[in-house]
Amino acid sequence: MPHHNVLRIGKFATFLFLMLLLASAAPIDARIGRDNGIVRVKSAVPMSEAVVRIKADIAAKGIKFFDEIDQSKLAADAGIKLRPSILLVFGNPPLGTQFITSNPNAGLDWPVRLLLTQDDNGDVWAVWTDFAWIARRHNIRDRDAQFDMATMVVKSITSAIVSK
Repeated sequence: MPHHNVLRIGKFATFLFLMLLLASAAPIDARIGRDNGIVRVKSAVPMSEAVVRIKADIAAKGIKFFDEIDQSKLAADAGIKLRPSILLVFGNPPLGTQFITSNPNAGLDWPVRLLLTQDDNGDVWAVWTDFAWIARRHNIRDRDAQFDMATMVVKSITSAIVSK
């Protein structure tokens, strides 16, 4: 095979590899805030259905549901216009309180708070604080397995809204 064909194939292979890498990374970049500790997942369903699905998934997993706070209603009651915004508060005390035993200040980030918000385009997003970021924030180094479990649980819960 002539040398220039080998170079062309090598360049094409490199290009293809980079395109595949970028394509596989795109959904992650759209969902995760890199330095601010915020994770976002776009919902495929409207706000009201997203709330119902997430609460049902929380219940099905046997996780304690603490509260639903309609922030847009609170804003309206105060005479302020706010796009739809609902905060869901839930957690598994045997898991979440372990973070607090490592650092009492972790109580600022537990129980889990999951925000459902609607943007100017009408898209609904599930937003929560990244558990690895929480671990760094509170300098918790002895609960990696628990933080990994919390991450898996929240991703599982939000998977209820990513498809129609």
